[in-house]
Amino acid sequence: MSTRVAGPQGPTIESRDELVAYLEAGSKPSAEWRIGTEHEKFSFYTGINAPVPYDGERGIRALLEGLKDRFGWDAVLEQKNVIALRRINCPKGGVISLEPGGQLELSGAPLASLHETYEEVRQHLVEVKEVGGELGVSFLGLGFSPKWRLADTPVMPKARYAIMRNYMPKKGKLGLDMMFRTCTTQVNLDFADEADMIAKMRVGLALQPIATALFANSPFTEGKPNGFRSMRSEVWRDTDPNRTGMLPFVFEDGMGFERYADYALDVPMYFVYRGGHYIDAAGASFRDFLAGKLPQMPGEYPTLDDWSDHLTTLFPEVRMKRFLEMRGADGGRWRRICALPAFWTGLLYDATALDAAWDLVKGWSAQDRHGLRNDVPKGGLQAAFRDTNVLEIARRALAIAQDGLARRARLNAQGEDERIYLEPLVAILKDGVSPADELLARYNGPWRGSVKPLYTEYAF
Repeated sequence: MSTRVAGPQGPTIESRDELVAYLEAGSKPSAEWRIGTEHEKFSFYTGINAPVPYDGERGIRALLEGLKDRFGWDAVLEQKNVIALRRINCPKGGVISLEPGGQLELSGAPLASLHETYEEVRQHLVEVKEVGGELGVSFLGLGFSPKWRLADTPVMPKARYAIMRNYMPKKGKLGLDMMFRTCTTQVNLDFADEADMIAKMRVGLALQPIATALFANSPFTEGKPNGFRSMRSEVWRDTDPNRTGMLPFVFEDGMGFERYADYALDVPMYFVYRGGHYIDAAGASFRDFLAGKLPQMPGEYPTLDDWSDHLTTLFPEVRMKRFLEMRGADGGRWRRICALPAFWTGLLYDATALDAAWDLVKGWSAQDRHGLRNDVPKGGLQAAFRDTNVLEIARRALAIAQDGLARRARLNAQGEDERIYLEPLVAILKDGVSPADELLARYNGPWRGSVKPLYTEYAF
């Protein structure tokens, strides 16, 4: 989740039109399109496989301070606690932040090619492994904590998470699991204009369950199989129906920046940030705020920063800010971190590929899309869909993505194009074995019913 930094407030919003214009201002010519990759990972103490608390000589704070001192990051503080690291005006940009249960996230810089993404991910893992290794801390890429109970999971000292922790149980049964026990990989992509945004959002939403199945990597809960390939994805089905889901209105006539702004206005708020502090506004209406009638701040009006904050508290399968976030994948091993942006870049950043992807999904009804979203967490690649299954749809989508990356023709120093980052998906689809299927086979085979080997064999 995004990290707020204290500073001057942005301009006050005077009309709903400004909210729409804020979204539309994300439009960019294709030459300026970038790829932003975000990935989360669990931190654990090496050998004992226990979660890492914030405080202590070997805690998360020590890890962040070590990264800051050794690799030139700047600390972001909240109430004197280091809660994030930033790099400003630096080729190795981005933000390292904390999720509620101590999951470490890199929100990567906007980059021009997947070759740059690969290098960014590689360098980040070098840094965290070096500092973490000295503290006896290792890292695991999965979609759901395989061992720890919710009660065992530490709580990070971020005020916005305290507000969410109080509000979540009022809206769904699994919201706290989402906060404290899940990890994801996401990719942020640009759009040219409203029509391009609509096309990409429709394809992204329709194929998001396919990405979920491809990257499914969370079959364990508290040391045992949980019956799902992607427990992370299942958790989102019972987190908060007001701010999650497949957004059927995106496929209807009238979709555009204005329609999305209206949707966002109707999602209840979490908080307002003022003077370095979070004000609890959970459940309040942004429409009331826009009218100066927010009960927590009567007579005050929102700024564009407040609108930007509010947009980050929406959690649909594809989220719009001034770019589109593809949100359907479990956390995973480092080559799969690069495979996710490769998959979506191939589908959405080439006009021919985008048209082909739309041809693949345009005949699906809202019921089809909703059913697919509901079936994939358990069925994964083997889930039935219409007259075929997810595995076959995934193979078609991957072929489109491969062709799209080939046409982009972005080469590395060895003359290889970006299709090399799809190789993990080629391997998955060859035999129809997802990461979750692989883990379950090991659990039922050489691991002899234990998840303990995960922490050595699958650590970064």
